[in-house]
Amino acid sequence: MASRASDRAYEMLRDEILEWQLHPGTTLGEVETAARLGISRTPLREALGRLQADGLLAESGRGLIVTAVSTDNVAELFELRQALEQQAARLAAARRDETVFADLLARFRTAPALLAADDPGRHDYFELVREFDRAVDGAVQSSYLVSALANLRIHLARVRRLSKDNPERLLEAAGEHRMIVEAILGGDGDLAAHATHVHLHKSLQAILSTSRTPASRTPATS
Repeated sequence: MASRASDRAYEMLRDEILEWQLHPGTTLGEVETAARLGISRTPLREALGRLQADGLLAESGRGLIVTAVSTDNVAELFELRQALEQQAARLAAARRDETVFADLLARFRTAPALLAADDPGRHDYFELVREFDRAVDGAVQSSYLVSALANLRIHLARVRRLSKDNPERLLEAAGEHRMIVEAILGGDGDLAAHATHVHLHKSLQAILSTSRTPASRTPATS
């Protein structure tokens, strides 16, 4: 029971950090956080320890705080992301479930309409992108690659958001995702990898061109 409570607390707090509901610099007091989540302090401590290991929380004089977001090492992260996600796209194209990716393709074709619907539609679009990630993870049939991608996504999740309050970039990214899905569905591994390369290159450039400081931005996602 404690383990399940710890898992739930970890997932809730991780999502709140990645969704910028808990901003960098926010202090997480044990008593207040345990009461808010409705769990005891023992499973909460376990969850907080996991978040520290992920690099999302750090010790400070006031206790645990949400770590700052920086673009200093974003290029290095994207170098690794390119290697992992291009390989994942190739494997997904070879091992795909056509029904899954045909459904994703149909839904990505509705992305412009979703993004035009402001917050409700954006939420649905962001969930569609997460479903795309899960579909690729399921298709690659490689637990080691999926584990490496999961760890990398935690580090990238917040920094990717630095540029994604740009409606034009969101729409462009939706088209790039559609091209990746089309290539995977068609079984063309090289095209899927190339489309992934183009998407990640443009995403990196959008982040690096950000002129405002991370803490001042209102985040979205890709």
